[in-house]
Amino acid sequence: MKRHLIEDLRSRLKANQENEKTLNETLEGLEKKVKALAEDCSSKKTSIDSLKQRLNVATKEKCQYEQMYHKAKNELEKKDLKLSKLESKMIETKCAIAELETAASQQLHGLAKQSAQALETVQKKLLLASDQAGELKTFVKALTRELQHSVQELRTKIKQAKKMGEMKACKKGLYQESMQLAASILNVSTTDLEEILEVEDDKEAAKTKMESEKDKEWLQHIQRLLETQFPFASFLLDAVLEKLNENKKLVEEYSSLMKHTV
Repeated sequence: MKRHLIEDLRSRLKANQENEKTLNETLEGLEKKVKALAEDCSSKKTSIDSLKQRLNVATKEKCQYEQMYHKAKNELEKKDLKLSKLESKMIETKCAIAELETAASQQLHGLAKQSAQALETVQKKLLLASDQAGELKTFVKALTRELQHSVQELRTKIKQAKKMGEMKACKKGLYQESMQLAASILNVSTTDLEEILEVEDDKEAAKTKMESEKDKEWLQHIQRLLETQFPFASFLLDAVLEKLNENKKLVEEYSSLMKHTV
């Protein structure tokens, strides 16, 4: 009996151990499934939270777009109202313009004869003004040419007066003495001094050429002023006064030279 009881207990123990092993394996499998389900739930929760955030953002954007839509709709309604008013005003304006055109046409028809006579008078005045302007330009050109000619003559007379002074000094026998004195003062020979004076003559020729170029530019400037649009009187006056001042200085210089020559 004891042997049978022990064997029965052993068989039960073995069966219990096998059942326990099976249960442990089942429990491990369930734990793994629970862990996988927990991870899946966590992932789904994260996804749900992200979707909630996106839903909140989308909801806010929807509200903003709805506000923008209502604002744009109100502005469009206002603009439609303004456009309707403008169209009404345009129609009224067109009617008024048509009336004005009719009245103007009638008035123009009445004024046409008077305008023809007035136009003829204006044309005559314009022709007279054009002739006067042409005469004025001719006078200005002649005046500037005469003024330029006077300046050139004065320059020539001044050069001649200087040469006459030099010739008088030579006649008095002072030229050679003056040359020697100047050479001794400059510590050069009389030959070198004569070469220096020749260089001065070259400078005088260059100066004469430069003055001639300036005179030419001045005449061209006067011509440009006469061809420009109005007003040009102040610029023309400045140019003429410049040449008159130059003429005045040359007259004073020539008078002074003539006094010393005499």
